[in-house]
Amino acid sequence: MSILIYNPLISVITPNYNNSKYISKTIESVLSQTYQNWEMIIIDDCSNDGSYEIALEYSKKDSRICVYCMNNNKGSAACRNKAIELSKGEYLAFLDSDDLWLPEKLEKQLLFMEKNNCDFSFTEYEHINEYGKTIGKKAKIIKELTYQKLLFHCFTGCLTVMYKQDLNNKIYSPDILNCNDYALFLKVLKNIKNGMGFAECLAKYRICSNSLSRKKLSKIISYLYIMINIEKINIFFSTFYLITNQIIKIFWKYKYLTS
Repeated sequence: MSILIYNPLISVITPNYNNSKYISKTIESVLSQTYQNWEMIIIDDCSNDGSYEIALEYSKKDSRICVYCMNNNKGSAACRNKAIELSKGEYLAFLDSDDLWLPEKLEKQLLFMEKNNCDFSFTEYEHINEYGKTIGKKAKIIKELTYQKLLFHCFTGCLTVMYKQDLNNKIYSPDILNCNDYALFLKVLKNIKNGMGFAECLAKYRICSNSLSRKKLSKIISYLYIMINIEKINIFFSTFYLITNQIIKIFWKYKYLTS
């Protein structure tokens, strides 16, 4: 592997709510990174299952891990925004508290961004079940990503996104219940023109039976809300984007692996 030209601080943004079954493995996947100049900001959304205490124990052992608890339950958008507010890194990377990174994720992705003079990147990722076993499904990427392309479909898996941030002009997510990561990346790509996909699988997305992102109707409603109320796109084009989003998801987005 080529050597990085410089070693910027990467802020890892991790919202958590009642993920005591998985949060240890998530944190361990960050601790196992070959790239070491990172800070992990875990924002707990008033968990009552012990996951906050688990994260706190890790923070006592490694000063790069910062754990903050919200005053009351506010949802993932508020948690991500608080983490962004506290972040000190030149780069932001996102990892929910039930997902995993492969050990070379940060190093390879940062090198890819350096080589391509790229300010926003995302990678392939595979799906795993609640027990961490692969289910033979991997998300594809597109090579170049712009704001306009992202309107057609959310090509970015949140757990794979990394981008440069302006510490003096941080960008925050709209405070909505679902698809708030998508709304955030739309805002970012309005300011960052050279988004790119990195064709290597560097993360594992956990499919849980009670996952909010699995509630299809609420995702469709949230998608339309983002188009109409946040992006200010009329109902005709918003519906068109919704249809293309579903078509891409069904017929293109995933490749199915054979054992």
